[in-house]
Amino acid sequence: MRRSEAILQRPEFCFNRGVYKSMGFSDKDLDKPIIGIANTWSELVPGSYNLRAVADSVRRGIYAAGGTAVEFGVIGACDGTAQGNEGMKFILPSRDLIANDVEVMVQAHQLDGIVLLGSCDKIVPGLLMAAARLKLPAILLPGGPMQGGPVFDGRASDLTSLSEGCGMVNAGKLEAEQLYRMEDTCGPGCGSCSFYGTANTMCCLAEALGLTLPQGALIPAVYAERTRIAFATGEAIVELVNRNITADQILNEDSMDNAIRVLNATGGSTNGVLHLTAVARELDISAETMMEKFRRLGETTPLVAKVNPSSKYNMEDFYMAGGIPQVMKEIESLLHTGVMTVTGKSLKENLDAFACGNVDRRVIRTMEDAFADFGGIAVLSGNLAPEGCVTKPSAIKENIRRFTGRARVFDCEEDAEKTILEGGISPGSVVVIRYEGPKGGPGMREMYKAMKYLYGMGLAECTALVTDGRFSGTNNGCFVGHVSPEAAEGGVIALVEDGDEITIDIPEKTVTLHVADEVLEERRKKWKAPEPKYRKGYLAVYSKMAASASRGAVLEI
Repeated sequence: MRRSEAILQRPEFCFNRGVYKSMGFSDKDLDKPIIGIANTWSELVPGSYNLRAVADSVRRGIYAAGGTAVEFGVIGACDGTAQGNEGMKFILPSRDLIANDVEVMVQAHQLDGIVLLGSCDKIVPGLLMAAARLKLPAILLPGGPMQGGPVFDGRASDLTSLSEGCGMVNAGKLEAEQLYRMEDTCGPGCGSCSFYGTANTMCCLAEALGLTLPQGALIPAVYAERTRIAFATGEAIVELVNRNITADQILNEDSMDNAIRVLNATGGSTNGVLHLTAVARELDISAETMMEKFRRLGETTPLVAKVNPSSKYNMEDFYMAGGIPQVMKEIESLLHTGVMTVTGKSLKENLDAFACGNVDRRVIRTMEDAFADFGGIAVLSGNLAPEGCVTKPSAIKENIRRFTGRARVFDCEEDAEKTILEGGISPGSVVVIRYEGPKGGPGMREMYKAMKYLYGMGLAECTALVTDGRFSGTNNGCFVGHVSPEAAEGGVIALVEDGDEITIDIPEKTVTLHVADEVLEERRKKWKAPEPKYRKGYLAVYSKMAASASRGAVLEI
């Protein structure tokens, strides 16, 4: 018996039937599988802006396949608007709210299946966490990426071009009026931002996990094919309900391995480490197991795709080159191809059925001709990060993958950005931004603007940045994030002083603070834990319950 059937039986549940009928549903509607559409649509987020239309197509597919669709709203905030201000403190914490929100709605109403609509940075991970937790038939459908704008600085422009341009204006390399004109053209339409940042990374990883129909991650938002795949998703979720294929049959250690392989093979966002670890927790896969997987699989997965910020090619180019199915075909020998997917078929069957008419080898290469023998993500460790930290070799030029410099220490993002724009950072500096971790921020803000400003000021290849915060997937330069333990918990990063020497050695997977242990012990005696920045509201709760970045920054009881 379906879940909805159990709460709609007569006569004891006539009240429940009356609730539905008061909204116009009929007996015929209530005899069908009742499928939820969790929609993160809003007029605040470009990646969510088209989800009303996407939801309509999903609804048509559900009805065509013999189901009844019930749509509800879910929050979803925009990382872009939140960058560089207090709003960013709420972005990562929103991930857990989204997961909880979907869980509450699905369980309170005993839905039979769920289609999850979302495209952006913390929205998609929250939806994935909900799917893993619910153990029901579920499909995640993104709204698709944005197209690129006119060429700027050697590649199609995107919204991040504005931040780079701001640094160029301050460095005297660009006229302010040119920057202002670019506001009108660098984001030519809705969709998740057209670079391979966290938003598109997580959509791609949802597809790699088998929870999105093939090509569902990368069809651009404005393409007619996005409407067709939405309809197909509606049909597919009814089939999954009828066959009782649940998310926990799709999401497991093998599919996690596949997602980690794809993350590395495509040079995705470092935030993929954080979010996959959080999803794994819902599947009772430990953080320690996941970190071991990231280390091992990263070393044995070649980089076969390069997309902005690692190259000039954007998400539309990636889609036209074959997208995630083509990447998975290229690395098929490394994958667990027997895993189940939302097509109701195995990954092997899906890949055998996929054919890209014209693979662009400038974007997606074979394993034999890979861009690099190692993956796009690396987990480092050392005395500065005893529990580990994360970087993205695919976005770091080879000449700065080993970097030693003198620390410039900042206790918040804003102070670092102000100093960068004022010309206060010199070549050879390691910018250290701390107290921005899950507890300390709170909320583990992205140091996106700081890196973009360094790029715009011409310092991207002669400085580095280390933080207990995070980075956007569009960042490049030499950077290390997720330093654990974080400063607010008394991690070694809290003891760094201006002038200390720091070495980042990505080939050796180490990050080292060149300060004697006895000196660090003396500094620790003087260190005091910071006062909570929030004493009420959600961030007060989050700062008390948030786990270390090495454990996915999830809420722990």
